[in-house]
Amino acid sequence: MNFEIPAFLPALPEMFVLGMACLILVIDVFLPDTRRDITYGLVQATLVVAAGLTLWLAGPETQITFHGTFVADPISDVLKLAVYLVSFLVFLYARPYLMERDIYKGEFYVLGLFGVLGMMVMISAHNFLTLYLGLELLALVSYALVAFWRDSARASEAAMKYFVLGALASGLLLYGLSMIYGMTGSLDIATVAAALQAADEGMNVPLVFGLVFVVVALAFKLGAVPFHMWVPDVYDGAPTAVTLFIATAPKIAGFALLMRLLVEGLGPLHGDWGDMLMVLAVLSLAVGNVIAIAQTSLKRMFAYSTIAHVGFLFMGILAGTETGYASAMFYIIVYALTAAGGFGMIILLSGRGFEADQLDDFRGLGQRSPWFAFMMLLLLFSMAGVPPTVGFFAKLAVIQAAIGAGHVWLGVYAVIFSIIGAFYYLRVVKLMFFDAPPIEEQPAINRGGAFATALSLNGLAVLFLGIFPGLLLTLTHYAVAG
Repeated sequence: MNFEIPAFLPALPEMFVLGMACLILVIDVFLPDTRRDITYGLVQATLVVAAGLTLWLAGPETQITFHGTFVADPISDVLKLAVYLVSFLVFLYARPYLMERDIYKGEFYVLGLFGVLGMMVMISAHNFLTLYLGLELLALVSYALVAFWRDSARASEAAMKYFVLGALASGLLLYGLSMIYGMTGSLDIATVAAALQAADEGMNVPLVFGLVFVVVALAFKLGAVPFHMWVPDVYDGAPTAVTLFIATAPKIAGFALLMRLLVEGLGPLHGDWGDMLMVLAVLSLAVGNVIAIAQTSLKRMFAYSTIAHVGFLFMGILAGTETGYASAMFYIIVYALTAAGGFGMIILLSGRGFEADQLDDFRGLGQRSPWFAFMMLLLLFSMAGVPPTVGFFAKLAVIQAAIGAGHVWLGVYAVIFSIIGAFYYLRVVKLMFFDAPPIEEQPAINRGGAFATALSLNGLAVLFLGIFPGLLLTLTHYAVAG
């Protein structure tokens, strides 16, 4: 029996992150609580080195290894670099929050690093089984992180909801994939696509049934309406540091999941899943933007806005064109970067025993800290799609892609609900600059050093990429075309 040794080099970043995660886990066991910064530093260094390895190995060619289960291509390179950057910011922003609540433990960072590994596996999956393994690694890490603060009853409740609904979604995905496997005889993404291309009409009914299960599972995982019920409860119940993690980088991996599964694997069925995504996009844009208006909690408001943003992501994918895929990729990277800054601002205003997660906590921020109020304004403008921030060009690119694919009414619909959604973002701006600070005493804003620098750069990056959107948009077009 001949056994071909796979090429290990394309998977070097994944192997390095896995090795470091295991090593850091062992090292952390022997560290006293006063030396927990060593774990934090090692995790951040791991992300930096992994980014260097990914850049070193990056190239325009597509490499498939491990017997067709792993692919390294321009899409995977760009998405992994985005995951490293956003995860680096997440771990940096989370540090003071965890320290003030006496939950500055190595488990948070080790679990987070395993979550990054799960995202990397999803991004480079070329087989349904690999895709599912990466997704479940990320999901299990997310469940554990939501329940990370064991003294918080709200966090435990949120983790239970997340776990039960996440397990349901995983079961639906497996069932759908098993039906597709039964009709095509393969788990390899390229082989499945070729089999579907050559399929006769008699295969369509069971394939569409399998496709329905797959799309419903993806909608659950990404939080699209009407499978969104877990999103606001988990965002609100989880510690803000954990919400920061699950609301940002995993969305980038979610885009990879859509690309690998629907576009590359089930591309010949685009006429079927495109219509399903259209319904999900229409519902998500409406429900997310309208219900967000009624929220008084900033975390719940961001949760419903995330649901609306998923609608825009689906718009780019359902367009079914290279421009649409590049625009969706551009949109999700911009969203993850902006959301990281938004939750970072909540941590900035929070203190020991105080959560700045209510809208009223941002009253008068323009008087208390003009600079950070300006940063928050840039982040909110980007989420709302107000020029000259990058969020405007992200929404514009997705809407143009939908219109270019012939969905003019969907583009108009998205514009209308973007205008409606701008209300709840601008309401926070009004509270910051036109209302007096709250009477009750709040913690002083004394975050300095790396936290303040990173948050400032995060806000300014949103403005810089808005002035020069072509830099990132060209990169996403290159990735998709490659």
